[in-house]
Amino acid sequence: MLVHYSGRVQGVGFRYQTRKVAAEFEVTGVVRNLPDGRVELVAEGDERELNDFREAIRQSGLNGFIRNEVVTWAEARGEFRGFGITS
Repeated sequence: MLVHYSGRVQGVGFRYQTRKVAAEFEVTGVVRNLPDGRVELVAEGDERELNDFREAIRQSGLNGFIRNEVVTWAEARGEFRGFGITS
């Protein structure tokens, strides 16, 4: 699952909160800031788990910072070991 978040999503702890939420789910991946002001989330796991993870991100207090959320689905590549933050 690839998600691009826009709104006031940088400088508000978005990546750190997302990593904290990820610890509650069986997902792997990475979250990073993009130069255009968006945040990109790449996550792998069961589709239902990923949807629940995405909803939990919104419910964790980040919903007010998100103006738009664009979700793209693709086959998992198995490239992640855990969940992390990159710049």
